[in-house]
Amino acid sequence: MSRFRQAISEGDGISVVPVLKGAVEDLAALAEAAGAEAVAVDVADVERVRASTSLAVLVRGGDPSEASASGADAWIVPFSDEAEAAVARARELDLDCAVEVRDEETLEEALERVDPDIVLISERGLEDDEEDLERTLDLLADVPAGKLVISEARVSAREQVVALENAGVDAILVGAEVLQGSADFASALAELTGR
Repeated sequence: MSRFRQAISEGDGISVVPVLKGAVEDLAALAEAAGAEAVAVDVADVERVRASTSLAVLVRGGDPSEASASGADAWIVPFSDEAEAAVARARELDLDCAVEVRDEETLEEALERVDPDIVLISERGLEDDEEDLERTLDLLADVPAGKLVISEARVSAREQVVALENAGVDAILVGAEVLQGSADFASALAELTGR
């Protein structure tokens, strides 16, 4: 099992994966101390993060070759017509892929065409009539057993994290705007991880 998949599938409960922006070296060290089991950064920031933490690193952006060359453990790929080739290339490079979906139709197509090990349910761009966590909880039932699920939901309280954990989500990707908008990054993250 790869490093990223191991990080989010082992241990107690749900894994909290903070998205880091800005002073990523300092934030990565704080994230590790606060109980994060992985961090997410832009592909250009992987080397800086590696210098300050041993946590698994997830990246968004670039292509699989760039993500692999940067030293990332996993890469987020939005599901599209190009996703099949991108995921195949990532697998050749031993890079985990979290295939990003936002609706039932896209999830069904991604499962059929790509058969990802990790499904990322994104709640970015929620419709006005959608509530926080609703998309994740609705789509979760359609994810086959044995797949790891990451929710990219707008969480700001431990109760939301626990609700996702109880529903069967393996990890939550917490946006930089939630944690880095806080006066104390480490305390805000520790609250979400339950430390």
